Amino acid sequence: MRLRSFSFSTLCRFQVSIMVKRLRRHVFTFILIMFGVHVTGSPVTGQTASADTSDSSPHSEASLASTASAVAPGQRFTVALDIEMEEGWHTYWINPGDSGEPVTIEWSLPDGVEARAFEWPYPRRIDASVLTSYGYADRVLLPTSVSASGDLAVGDSITIRGEASWLICADICLPASATVESTFPVAAEPVAASPAEVRRVEQAQARVPTVASDWTFEATRSEGSYGLAFTVDDGKVPDISSAQFFPEDGDVLDHAAAQPLTRQEDAFLMALQESPYAQTPADTLRGVLVAPSGASWIPGEEVRAIRVHAPVVDDGAGTLSILEDGLAASTGSGGGRVAIGWALLMAFAGGLLLNLMPCVFPVLSIKILGFADSSGDDPTAMRRHGWLFGAGVLVSMWVLAGTLLGLRAAGNEIGWGFQLQSPAFVALMALLFAGIGYNLLGAFEVGTTLMNWGGRLQGTTPDSGNRSAFMTGILATIIATPCTAPFMGAALGVALASSAPGAVAIFTMLGAGMATPYVGLSMTPRLLDRLPEPGAWMESLKQFFAFPMFATAIWLLWVFAQQTGHNAVALLLFAILLLGVASWILNRWSAATLSRTARVATRAVVAAIIAGAVTLALVGAQYDRARSASTSTPNGDARWMSYSAERVDSLRSTGRPVFIDFTAAWCLTCQVNKQTVLSTPEVTEAFEQSNVALIRADWTNRDADITKALASHGRSGVPVYVYYAGPNARPEILPEVLTKDMILDRLNRGT
Repeated sequence: MRLRSFSFSTLCRFQVSIMVKRLRRHVFTFILIMFGVHVTGSPVTGQTASADTSDSSPHSEASLASTASAVAPGQRFTVALDIEMEEGWHTYWINPGDSGEPVTIEWSLPDGVEARAFEWPYPRRIDASVLTSYGYADRVLLPTSVSASGDLAVGDSITIRGEASWLICADICLPASATVESTFPVAAEPVAASPAEVRRVEQAQARVPTVASDWTFEATRSEGSYGLAFTVDDGKVPDISSAQFFPEDGDVLDHAAAQPLTRQEDAFLMALQESPYAQTPADTLRGVLVAPSGASWIPGEEVRAIRVHAPVVDDGAGTLSILEDGLAASTGSGGGRVAIGWALLMAFAGGLLLNLMPCVFPVLSIKILGFADSSGDDPTAMRRHGWLFGAGVLVSMWVLAGTLLGLRAAGNEIGWGFQLQSPAFVALMALLFAGIGYNLLGAFEVGTTLMNWGGRLQGTTPDSGNRSAFMTGILATIIATPCTAPFMGAALGVALASSAPGAVAIFTMLGAGMATPYVGLSMTPRLLDRLPEPGAWMESLKQFFAFPMFATAIWLLWVFAQQTGHNAVALLLFAILLLGVASWILNRWSAATLSRTARVATRAVVAAIIAGAVTLALVGAQYDRARSASTSTPNGDARWMSYSAERVDSLRSTGRPVFIDFTAAWCLTCQVNKQTVLSTPEVTEAFEQSNVALIRADWTNRDADITKALASHGRSGVPVYVYYAGPNARPEILPEVLTKDMILDRLNRGT
């Protein structure tokens, strides 16, 4: 094989294409330094590598293989570009996916010889952090059909030459090229190549997708999703539990998204997510469906690759929305997506369980107080208040869903609990709960102000009671966002990957589940009749419930400290002190004892003090606590390393198991799991004995890379726990609520 020098223009074509694809996902940064043929770049690890100018095909070798060693006039034979790669390196398919460039060749053929385009064998998925590509590892032969003219003279020879270019990647990507050629004598009868060479070419041809006349494909599109339906016409329905669709067109589908497959009688439906970079909807789905030919899809088992060409019909009737996320895959797979129907049920169950999570306890206590205070009221009013509480929960869920979807559509990387990533929001919430605590202690009575949202469910008029019930529903939703209950993670992941109607439906079910216990209690007056009659004990109970409010404020202060620093916390504490001064003024100089002028003056002073408190809190929120993304000891624990996609890939490449804790300071479920499971001596010792690399992805402040990593696992909020048992293992997603036995049992199973 004769090598040629690598041109500056070809290098630009390879590297610029990769830069554009990866920069638009904000994941990797390519540093390109080009003088002649000198290349540096590290799409994964950030390390620098140089291409040896004396070798234009680094880490790989290219040659031509053929089914013939001598050709006859008029013969058609096969020639294949044979690329052998060093272990751990790969190159790319005709559609490289999220990164890379396809293999290309420019043929130089003698007169009377014609060559067709490559026949591409089906590829495999190449997952690198949040990017998914399609390509080949170790060795690939790309066949092409060559025809020799009948006018060729016996005794002559023909030379087939090609200028091949490809991208060779591992922890770095390098452009490669080679001049490949083979000479064939022209004989009266064709002569086959060696059996080993013919076998290699035929094996490559066997992996080339075929057009299956007995398979019928149809495609539909709903907002943000495609459905690929297929049936087998001969009546022999294959027992397929999974399949993989490789699109030929680059920016049509989200390559990293799961492709759940569902069966409906004799038909199959595969749900596909539209690429966020799609400029216009596709009118045809073109690609390759790789499905098992046996009863199940086991790695290494024979598969069948079928060419797909399915015109897309717009699914305006909403048929696809019923199945748009398929039946899925959650544990033990990287996708983690579930069917829309299951997502609705899981959202409802998650909403119910959310009432038992620690972050919702303060609002739970307020509702208990309200029911106790209203036990002797008209049942009709109680039912109305229950429905209004539920309406408050649902309206706030819809607002939250709209905000999440709107910000995501605008390109922001956010998820469940995103507002608590804002120090300003956390500071204002701390003030709010401190104010509610002051109110419950009796420091002031304000009928319908912000402080009254949670503190005065019982109104002196029907209107005030109605407002209080509705506003308490809103407050319940706001304070619930730091928690993720069991079943919620997968449901929210589906919501943020679905069309707008599907997302709103899931958030509606989440709110309905959360509100159901309270609405149900308000609908059953007999249960309320068992509560003691309102009396002096109510005042004591009300004052007692001030302390959960103060506990919530203290927790928010701690979160605020993680986000900012001690100077900002001092300002927020002083703001809470000012709020206490305002409460004291309202109590000391109550409106009933003052003249109109004095009442206006004292209220003006109170308003100024509250404004000052809010200003101090917001000023403190501007402090940016120094956080180094490269620190290897998050939260002062030397056993845990901070998250980066590069670090995860690097650790996995060494063969170590990897455990990733997606967490946040404001996530109470995360902190409970950390203290009761992950930090216990038994679990810590088990991690050490199994040589597990521990990664902590801290989402306390907004982090686009962590948000993308969550999305790659089908999740939109924390906690999420991901375990890689080995270098080639698929990610396993553990439940949101951990136990020590769960972790120990998983580690004992090994790979």
